[in-house]
Amino acid sequence: MTKLDQTNKRDNFTGLFGVIAAAAGSAIGLGNIWRFPYVLGDNGGGAFLLLYLGFIITICVPVMLSELLIGRKAQLSIFGAFRKLAPGSLWWIIGLMGVAASFMILSFYAVVAGWTLEYAFFALKNHFAGMTPAELKHTFDYLTGSTWRPVVFMLIFMFITAIIVQSGIKKGIERYTKILMPLLLVIILVLCVRSLTLDGASAGLEFLFKPDFSAITTNTVMMALGQAFFSLSLGMGVMATYGSYIKKRESLGKTAVFVTITDVFIAILAGIAIFPAVFAFGLQPGQESLEGPGLVFMILPGIFNQMAGGYFFSVLFFFLLVIAALTSSISLMEVVVAYFVEELKIKRVKATWIAAASMSFLSALSAVDGRIFNFFENTSSNILLPLGGLLIVIFVGWFLGKKIVREELEADGRVAFYFRLFVPAIRFLAPIAIAMVFLNALGIIRF
Repeated sequence: MTKLDQTNKRDNFTGLFGVIAAAAGSAIGLGNIWRFPYVLGDNGGGAFLLLYLGFIITICVPVMLSELLIGRKAQLSIFGAFRKLAPGSLWWIIGLMGVAASFMILSFYAVVAGWTLEYAFFALKNHFAGMTPAELKHTFDYLTGSTWRPVVFMLIFMFITAIIVQSGIKKGIERYTKILMPLLLVIILVLCVRSLTLDGASAGLEFLFKPDFSAITTNTVMMALGQAFFSLSLGMGVMATYGSYIKKRESLGKTAVFVTITDVFIAILAGIAIFPAVFAFGLQPGQESLEGPGLVFMILPGIFNQMAGGYFFSVLFFFLLVIAALTSSISLMEVVVAYFVEELKIKRVKATWIAAASMSFLSALSAVDGRIFNFFENTSSNILLPLGGLLIVIFVGWFLGKKIVREELEADGRVAFYFRLFVPAIRFLAPIAIAMVFLNALGIIRF
């Protein structure tokens, strides 16, 4: 059997909805529901939102389309794709960076996902009832400072992820994301409705949607660009890997647009669910206690305690976080598993558990040593992702060739009317913007 025959027998998504559910599930994670609201709160609210949307449209859609294009053209994992499309060159290093980035990200991401899983159990047991802010802080500090609790819940989370991934694309990733993504949407809509019915909720909406342009600084612009880029799972090989499972009859342009719209929609809904509640209970975005994990794990349980039906909405919220974390972790593990299967010729089930075991080992180290956690986070987020994204758009824009790009964009038999906009975007606009984020993150230049 030839290599071409083997690639034609690869597992595929059954249709457009499966593609969008899986790819959007990857993009929609803790970054949308946890990170986006507090970053927005620290950077001017509505003004930040406008910048974020602008960068999504002009830069992130072309970058996502580039990754999907590479994957589908090669019909291989991110590593194999570059070896096939650029034989005899060093472009394969980009693929290796993508595999390494996914490996490292899941190695610390699973720790945070484990926190969400334990908090979901806490919420079910009504553990937070009657707790003071000091007691909520102590609970979070005890959880993250423990030597065994984070490891146990991380292992449970990784086990669930591996069970889904080992089943393949149709029977595993597509089947479960088709269930999880609609469920995620329903839960966040219910939370939005409850938040909007609180007295004083209008102040939260005003903060979210009324731009204060005086709050915009150069740092705000860079934060908006970084959030737009990282929230869509770009530069880590996920979209290229998922692209390799997309059939030729599906439109890559439509896929990229639908995934982006879904991702942005969920991020905005997260803001609607959180900010009206924050304002309704007399809190203000930008306070130290409302930054990062403080917002989700120390502040929101206290808000739920004061809210009618708070137990029900607390359970829903933390279950929502678990789903968001799971849909992202599935995609990250798939990048590594695809590499093991296609390059190391390991059977899928065995490859999944090897990946899960090795990632779990590093996650356990991250859970008990903050230095390792920070190393994985900083190395992947500040170096591997932006550098990978930069090299990917350069590859598609300058190396792959306009003819190949156009053929792949029009593989579904329709004229890609956006081709004339796509090429200059990936040749000039996206590389410059990503380079700015990369150099700023490294501290080489400051804007």
